[in-house]
Amino acid sequence: MLFYRAALPLSSRTLTFVAGVIRRHRASIGSSWRKLNPGKQALLVLVYLRKGETFDEIAAGFEVGTATAWRYVNETVALLAARAPKLRKAVREAKKAGHAYVVVDGTLIPIDRVAADRPFYSGKHKRHGMNLQVIASPDGGIVWVSGALPGSVHDKKAEWIWGVLAELEAAGLITLADKGYQGSAYAKIPYRERTNPNRRNRPTAPTPGSAHPASARTPS
Repeated sequence: MLFYRAALPLSSRTLTFVAGVIRRHRASIGSSWRKLNPGKQALLVLVYLRKGETFDEIAAGFEVGTATAWRYVNETVALLAARAPKLRKAVREAKKAGHAYVVVDGTLIPIDRVAADRPFYSGKHKRHGMNLQVIASPDGGIVWVSGALPGSVHDKKAEWIWGVLAELEAAGLITLADKGYQGSAYAKIPYRERTNPNRRNRPTAPTPGSAHPASARTPS
């Protein structure tokens, strides 16, 4: 197996933050010596989350076992998830911040799945993934992110499962959303023009003063 140096498009501030979370967790549980220090574990996890390499590849690059790499990633993801605000608290903070409005949108996080795993296949994106619902502030800042649902779940249904628009309505926050949330009684959604099938290929009537092509006189 060959090894190479690679860049990770994340800031050192992100690495420091994740390492601090890991360090405090180890201290709280009285963790014994580990192969990787908190900084190295944080880097391993960020590489996995950002680049999507397999556990075998990550483990080889950091000189740990595959099971250890898997354990490091799951431990750190759980620690980070526990710090994420709950929906109601996030909406309350957005209201307190005085945002003129918020934006609700869904995103697909790609995953590796075989063709048989239909629940994870998104017909919209034509690939397997997990559906996440996101609330963003007017300047694009992340207010809240939902848990993951199979990629086949439509944005409107995913929003309903998490109760996103209901919570935003209760808080009185103006909410913008795209056409994927069509049918919502609260969110402001772009108008979807309905096509009348009876009008397709229907010839248009001639305008006043114009001659019909069939009756037009040809020059002599």
